[in-house]
Amino acid sequence: MFKLFNFKQKKIDKLFEEADEFSEQGLDDEAIEKYKEVLKIEPYDSSCYYNIGLIYKYRNDWLNSFKYNEIAYEIDPASEGARWNLGIAATALRDWDMARRIWHDAGIEIEEGEGPIDDYFGTNPVRLNPDDEAEVVWAERLDPARAKIISVPLPESGYGAGDIVLNDGAPMGYRMLGDSERAVFNVLELFEASLLNTYRADIKVSSDEDIVLLEKMFAEKDIPCEDWTTQYRLICKACSEGRPHEHHDNETVNKFVAEHEIALAAEYEDEIKTILNNWENGISRVVLDLNCIYSRNES
Repeated sequence: MFKLFNFKQKKIDKLFEEADEFSEQGLDDEAIEKYKEVLKIEPYDSSCYYNIGLIYKYRNDWLNSFKYNEIAYEIDPASEGARWNLGIAATALRDWDMARRIWHDAGIEIEEGEGPIDDYFGTNPVRLNPDDEAEVVWAERLDPARAKIISVPLPESGYGAGDIVLNDGAPMGYRMLGDSERAVFNVLELFEASLLNTYRADIKVSSDEDIVLLEKMFAEKDIPCEDWTTQYRLICKACSEGRPHEHHDNETVNKFVAEHEIALAAEYEDEIKTILNNWENGISRVVLDLNCIYSRNES
C-alpha cells in the first residue's frame, strides 16, 4: 500500500512540475492539460483547481475562472487565494450575491443589498496595462475588486478618468499619499467606461500660484485636472512594483517652469473652455492651446 501511495504521489509531483514549467514558458493550454491529468489521479486536489482558475483569471475568462476557483474553495474553504479569485470572478460576471458572500467569508464588511457594490474602500493607486506599457494612476476603490480612476491617464493607455476597472487582489508595489503608504493593485480589465474625454491644455504662467488657482477652479467643478509637466514621471520597473527609491525623488527638481501641459477630463469641451477663459487674463496667465487627445465617442 505504501509503495502504491508513493508511486501515486511521485506521479502527481511530476505532473505539477511539468505544469509549472509550461506556465513559466507561457504555454498555458499545456499547463492546464497537465493539471487535468493530476485531477484524474486525485480529483479533490484543491491547489490543482486553483492553478487552473488562476490561468483563466489572467486570460479574463471569467466563467472558467469562477468554475475552477469555486471548486477549489469548496474543497478547501481555508484557501485565501481561491476565495479571493472567486470574488474577483464573481465581480467580473456581475454576480453580486456571490461577490458579497465571498467578501463576507473573507471577513470584509460589505454593504447589504442587491446589485453593484458601491462602497468606499480607500484611495489607492492602480496599474493600467501591467503586462505592457504600464502606468500607475490613482483610484477610489468601490469594493475589493473594483476601483474608479480619479487621475487622468495618458491617452495611449486606453483608459480615461472616471473609468471603473477590475483590479487584482495582491499588492504589486506601494506609493505614498501624504504620510500614508498605499498598495498598488494591477488592473485586470475595464469594467465600465466613463463618458469623460481626455483633453490637454497647453498653458503659460508666471508663477506656481497660477497653477494652484487653475487646479482649484477645476476642482470646484469636479473636473479631473493634472499638471503632467510636474506630476508625471517615469520610474524603473523594480521601483514601480516595489517602493520608489530616493534616486527617483532626486530626479524632480523644484524649479519654476513657465509652460505646462495640463490634463483634463470632461464630457464636453465647453465645460473646460469656460473655466480656462475665466482663468486666463492675457498677462500672467495664457492658454496656448486646447485639444481633445482621447475621445470616448471614438472608442
